[in-house]
Amino acid sequence: MSVTDQFIHAIEFEGLEVNQTLPSYTKPPITKIGLVKYAGASGDFNPLHTDDEFAQKIGMKGVIAHGMLIMGFLGEYVMKLAGDLAGVKQFSMRFGAMTFPGDTITCWAKIKEIQGCEVQLELTAKKQDETIVGSGKAILCYT
Repeated sequence: MSVTDQFIHAIEFEGLEVNQTLPSYTKPPITKIGLVKYAGASGDFNPLHTDDEFAQKIGMKGVIAHGMLIMGFLGEYVMKLAGDLAGVKQFSMRFGAMTFPGDTITCWAKIKEIQGCEVQLELTAKKQDETIVGSGKAILCYT
C-alpha cells in the first residue's frame, strides 16, 4: 500500500512485528522549480542542481536533485510514522543513485528490531523504476 504525500498516519506500537513492512509514502514528482526552492531554503546553490547548461557541460544530462532533499523526504516520512506517538531517537541515511526532475520518490520502512519501547526501522527511498536513491535507519521511541 502506498500513501501519497500528507495522508500517512502515525503507527501505533501495539501490534508491530519484526520484519513488518510499513505503509509507503510517495512524494510528487521532483520539479526544477522545486530544486530552485530547495536551493534557496538550504543555501546549496551548486549550479549542478539548478542550471541545466552547467550540468551538461560537466557531462550530466541535466540538473540533479540535492541528495539532502532525498534525506529530507525520508526524514519527513519518519516524522509522519512517529506522529505524536513516538519520538525519533536516531535517523541516518546513505545516498544512492542520482535523482532527476520528473522522478517520483517513494519512501519505505521495514521494522528491523523491537527492543523495549524502541522500534528500529530500516529505510529505503526508491525512484519509480525501483532504483534506490537513499537507504538508512531510524529508531522510534514510544513512551
